[in-house]
Amino acid sequence: MTEVTELVELSADAAGLSRQDRLAQLRRQIASIPSRGDTSFSGPSVSVAGVSGTSAAAFESVADREMPVVDRAHKAGVLPVPEGIGALLPQGGLVRGTVVSVEGAASLLLGLVASVTASGGHVAVIGQPRLGLLAAYEMGAQLERLALIPAPGPDPVEIAAVLLDGMDLVILGLAGASVSPSRARAVVARARSKGSTLVVTEGHWDGAEVRLDARVHGYGGFGQGRELGRGRLSSLSLAVRARGRSFQPRTTRLDICSAAGRVEWVPSRPVEAVSEQVVSSRVVSL
Repeated sequence: MTEVTELVELSADAAGLSRQDRLAQLRRQIASIPSRGDTSFSGPSVSVAGVSGTSAAAFESVADREMPVVDRAHKAGVLPVPEGIGALLPQGGLVRGTVVSVEGAASLLLGLVASVTASGGHVAVIGQPRLGLLAAYEMGAQLERLALIPAPGPDPVEIAAVLLDGMDLVILGLAGASVSPSRARAVVARARSKGSTLVVTEGHWDGAEVRLDARVHGYGGFGQGRELGRGRLSSLSLAVRARGRSFQPRTTRLDICSAAGRVEWVPSRPVEAVSEQVVSSRVVSL
């Protein structure tokens, strides 16, 4: 997983460099990543040294495992999303050249990583040091197509803008920060010109084309009656809502189920178009 290793080490190796030198180093590393049109695959080279409590045997050959079921958009310029999420979106996926805001359960971010990398795309994740790589892998992510920058430094937005040059999807954790409208517009223009999609989370970003919110609605596997509270977690239920400039708010419910070392997204309720007032009241009640 050359790209991941090199980019993760950037924050430590570049600590003594100026901002211009750090960006130049990052651009050189991006240039070494295969182009987005190159979907050839010769098998993974996955390092598990940084995954706590996980044996190397847990990461079997990606070539031998079944790829996840995703909502694959047939239109050009749209990135795939997990099964069931596409029904919330007008284009059936994440439109290239746009900014999407994602809040709530981290499972939604992991599902996006898995869907895009499994379809041959490249993803960069910035400012998310606790991202669950094992969970992403079990959802079908191809980790050799994933670049991680857990500690981007004082200006993660600048790092994201650079990565838009070579990635299909860039996920940016803002750590509670708010991006000014003028700077947000500049990054949106860059994403549009490069044909990349930017997903922002854990912060405020004006002008996002789509806003997704995922909340945990329940858990499965803990038994019933006298056995309530006993057992092993086998599924997670998410209530997901989508809002956008060009469509009415929509909600759905999905089950994330674990079976035989794989994690699958299973729609459990049809998509509903609702008013903002109804959406707000439902979120409060979760």
